[in-house]
Amino acid sequence: MSRRLGWFLAGGLLVALLLAGVVSNFASGSPDGLDATAREGCTFGADGEITGGTCMLRREQDHQLADSPLADYGIKGIDNQYVSTGLSGVLGVLITFAIGGGLFRLVRRRAPEKA
Repeated sequence: MSRRLGWFLAGGLLVALLLAGVVSNFASGSPDGLDATAREGCTFGADGEITGGTCMLRREQDHQLADSPLADYGIKGIDNQYVSTGLSGVLGVLITFAIGGGLFRLVRRRAPEKA
């Protein structure tokens, strides 16, 4: 790996870690497009509970991994929401980088050498 590529990858990893660890705490808590679409057709009470109508949200269920350590954009057991969200973002970036780097090395080793 060339020195220039190494600096580029290190810089990219640093930017991704900063975005995941710091900027992720400023993400909007408002429903995104999918959530807004799932809510169409239902009426809601003051507490946000569905009171009538028909919409996709009525069939909502917890995900199978809802009790996992990294569920709900946080780390289970860390009470500070900002720290929990930031650390889970950093952990996600590191896991993704490790898997991507491992796959890249695996594919690169198996590629036939050119003459």
